[in-house]
Formats: sequence, C-alpha cells, structure tokens
Amino acid sequence: MVVVMSTEDLLRLTVSALMARTGETQGDLAAAVGLSQTQVSRKQKGQRNWSLDDCDRLAAHWEMPVLDLLAGPTHAASRLPAHRVSATLGGAQTLLAVPDPTRKQAPKATATDTASPDVRDAVAQPIGNELARHDGNREAATQAVVDRAGQGSPPGVLPERPAADVELPDTGRVPAPVAAPVVEPAGPDLNADGSNVREAPAPCVLCGHATPYRAAGRPQHPWGLCQTATTPVPAPAPVPAPASAPADVEHPAAPAVDTALRPARARDDAGPGIDELTGRIRRTVADVLEEKAGDLEAAQTVLIRRAIPDVMALFDLSRVGGRYEHTVFMREVAILQKRSQKAADEIWEARPKWRNETIFQSVKKGEGPFEVTALDANAAYLAAFKAHLPIGRLEHDPTGSWDPKRSGVYLITPPTWQHPDLPNPMGARREAGPVWVTGPTLRLLLRLAGPKYALCGAPTIHESYTSGSTEGLLEKLRRALAAAREDAIAAGDTLTTEYVKAMYAKFVSTIGQSSANREICRPDWTHILRSQAFANLWLKAHKAHSAGLTVVRMQGTDELHVTGDWHTVFTEGRQLTDMKAKETYTLGGK
Repeated sequence: MVVVMSTEDLLRLTVSALMARTGETQGDLAAAVGLSQTQVSRKQKGQRNWSLDDCDRLAAHWEMPVLDLLAGPTHAASRLPAHRVSATLGGAQTLLAVPDPTRKQAPKATATDTASPDVRDAVAQPIGNELARHDGNREAATQAVVDRAGQGSPPGVLPERPAADVELPDTGRVPAPVAAPVVEPAGPDLNADGSNVREAPAPCVLCGHATPYRAAGRPQHPWGLCQTATTPVPAPAPVPAPASAPADVEHPAAPAVDTALRPARARDDAGPGIDELTGRIRRTVADVLEEKAGDLEAAQTVLIRRAIPDVMALFDLSRVGGRYEHTVFMREVAILQKRSQKAADEIWEARPKWRNETIFQSVKKGEGPFEVTALDANAAYLAAFKAHLPIGRLEHDPTGSWDPKRSGVYLITPPTWQHPDLPNPMGARREAGPVWVTGPTLRLLLRLAGPKYALCGAPTIHESYTSGSTEGLLEKLRRALAAAREDAIAAGDTLTTEYVKAMYAKFVSTIGQSSANREICRPDWTHILRSQAFANLWLKAHKAHSAGLTVVRMQGTDELHVTGDWHTVFTEGRQLTDMKAKETYTLGGK
C-alpha cells in the first residue's frame, strides 16, 4: 500500500529535510523568508498553511525553482546547491520502523516497504537527532523514536513495530540537530516562589540546543522561543536565589530570567547593523510593490496589514548580539490587567489635554488678536522608543524606594502644580490622591522637583512593581526605523513612509494585551512608551515657554500650540528632533 500525502504535508517534510541538509534552524529560515520563528513553527506544525508567496521565498532562499521545491524532499535535496549543504551532516542513516498502538499491521509489512522514497528520506533525520540528543546512546535514541511514533509522528508513514534485533547504525559522526518541533511549545515550569525551574542544561526537545529551563517537565525553551543561532549558545549555570531577590539584575553575566525569554547572545558585533535592517525594509517594500504590479494603493494595504509581524521580526533581528535577555510574557500583575473588555487597567499615562486659561480669559475680555501656530512633534512614538524599559519580570516593592536603574510602575501621590502658564506634567488628571504611573512620568516629576527646574515638590512613592531596566532595548530598532523613514522622506517615497509609520505605531499599540500580536505581552512596555511620548511633549512645551513663547494648548500625543516666533526655538523639518507646523489660527480680536 502506498501512502498518499497532501502537497502541504509533503512541503513540510521538504522544509524539514532541507533545513537538516543546510544545518539551518527555524530562526535562520524565518529571518531569510521574512517571517518570525513562531510563524515558521506554526506552519511546520500544520497550525498555519504555507502560502504560494512563502513557496516563492523558500525556493529563492534555497536557490532552486519552485517546482523542484514542491517535488518532494529527495528531489529538492538533490537540487540544493553544493555550497548550501552543511559540512556537519553525518553519514547514511537507516529508517527505523516504529509501532502504532492503534493499528494492526501485517507481520511482514514495514514502514520502509509502504513509505515512498521521498518520505523515507525526510523522516530518517529524526533518528540522527535522537542519537545526538542522547549523546550517542543508541538504546535511548531508539526508545525515543518509538515513543515519538506512538504519539503520531512523523506524518505520512505507516508505522510498524520494529524487530527485536534492529539497532541504529554507528556512523562515527553525530548528525546535526533539526529545529523542527516534535512537541507542543509550553510555558515554563515554576517553583513555589514563582521563579523558573532551572536544572542542569539539557538539549531542548524543540531545537536541540542546551537549556536549563523546563516546560511541561521536559528540557525546553519556554513558549518555543528557541535559540536562533546555528551554533548552540551556552546556557547560564543555575543560580539559586530567594523569592525576594530580583531575577533581572543588569549584568551581562547574570541576565534576567522569567516566564518566557527571547534569547540574546552576549554583546558582540555579530548582530545585523542598521544598514542591514533598513535594507530589509526596502526589500520588503520593493517585493510587495512588484507583486502588486506597481499599484501603490494595493501595496500600501498589504504593507500595513503585515506591519506587525514585520516589525516583530525586525525587533528580533535588532536583539541579536544584545546584552540582555528580556521577558516576552510577563507574570500577571493585577494593576496591569484590564477590568473588563472595554475598561482600562489602573495605570495613568499622563496624557495631556490642556489649554492656557489665562489666554482664553483674555480673549473673553476682548484682548488680542493672538496668532497661534499648531505645531506637531514628528514620529512621537518612534522617538519614545528611547525609554527605560523593564528587562525582566516586575517585582513588588512595598517600601516606595526609588532606584534610577530600575523601571516599571509606581503608586505615587503627585505634587501640587501651581503654574497656570504651563501644562501639568500629570496630564489631564482631575482626581486627587494616589495613582499608578509609569517610570517616564515619575522621572519627569522628580526632574521638575530637582534644582535645575524647581517647579514642584517631589512626588511621594508608596509602592512599586519594577525590574532592572535599560534605555537601549529598542535603540537599534529605533535607529533603523528612523533611518528608513528619513531616507523615504528625502526620496518622496510615501509608501515606505506609511509602512514605517505603521510598524512603530502598531508595535506600541500591540505589545500589550492585543490579540493582533501573539509574540509578546508586555502591557507595562506599552504604558511606558506612551508615557515617554507625553513626557517628551511636555519638555518641548517647557522649552518653548523658557524661550519666551506662550504655550496655548498641549493635547494628544504630539500637538503643541504656541504664540510667537517658534522658529527661534525649534527647527522646522521632519527629523525626530524637529517640529512642523500643522496650521495657524487667530484667537481674540475683531
């Protein structure tokens, strides 16, 4: 009997076989075809389908025609250029027949007899994988293959119980591990104090790279966030710590560890540069525009629709060679949870909605006219990427202490504001009493209470949820998006400009609790980035006021209305540090 496989299943086997032949991981493949590692994992598990566009990109990546890619693993492997074959591959491997407890087989029928050559070629590699994961122990590797087959893997092969005298061949070399997942990704196992279970490093059941973490009782990178490097990155040795000790100390030798970590290598020059990241943006725009036959409107629709996965892929690339590991899915903190579908959480972002009542009282008295210019801060959310972001999980501190090397959310009593000609740095808040604010708002208040400004008293900090922080977490991504935006504006390329705008705006809006972005859940980051944008706008208002301009209004994320010659204070332009005029209007007079 010949097993008939669907084209989709055959393609998945082909992808696994070619990854094994080239020594690539899912992360490598994802970066090459413009997807995230999570997307590749879902496509390989059958949770998502490989599209025709994906086939084009896969074929281009492996330097072969699309029809060769779709002809099966054996044919595709034979068309793979010699320079793409990994030098670490071992010798020939033998397919081991495996049992299916739910199906009776004829005593003489074997998987080798019933499977097609393409299937046999694609599924032989897992035997080598198990041999590698069990340090050459053939008995353990054989049992692992048998156990996996009992769970229904690999697809497309009719399983059969192996003969008692079947053993794995001694090839003399350990085959390279394949990144194809064999179990479902799961969240990390936790100790009683909420910290990660960490044991002696063992090969991850998803990617084969050593990891000290456990998920569902197995060695596994939490949530399937496996190493993206082609060579394993040594995992840090287990370091016991009390529950109250912070797990995110800002130190390169002891990176933050939490419920799910996006792996990062030690600081080096191996990561992609700004030019490489901006080049990726340009290639994406060019490919989509070519796909839509030059139709700008259709291309813009496609680019905006794919802005979220694209910016997350850029973020992952920007973290290669980064100094810190950061938590992707943070442990729940009650004040950061929405109270209902439409209700917000308890964090106050200090969004401004202010107008200068002195000016408007003068207008009522018939004074004026006042010529007002509405200024707009360029790419306010992109500029806010330079913010102190928590690296690891948020730890509760009931003492109300302040550490400038940490960031998060703080319960404070704001100081009294007595400057009617300047906006209140707390934004449009009307209620009195304690309120939860983010790090940027608190830093602004402390700055204004300092000797340089001396505009208010210091806020009272009651308690906080914080983690070790850094301003550099989004710095490479910010510089890449800013460079791509600047080049596009200079060239009059509105398509790329809108694409970049969608990427940074959607990044801020979806990295919290959003169903549109399943790769990260950091609501504290969303609040911090928004608050940073509002704090940046307040500082521009103070700069205008200090230079003799009258601040009339400050509202939204980027609007600042002033009277006077604003060109003496700000540079007019489209750079992140520039301001541009939206409109001019008159208040008062006849």
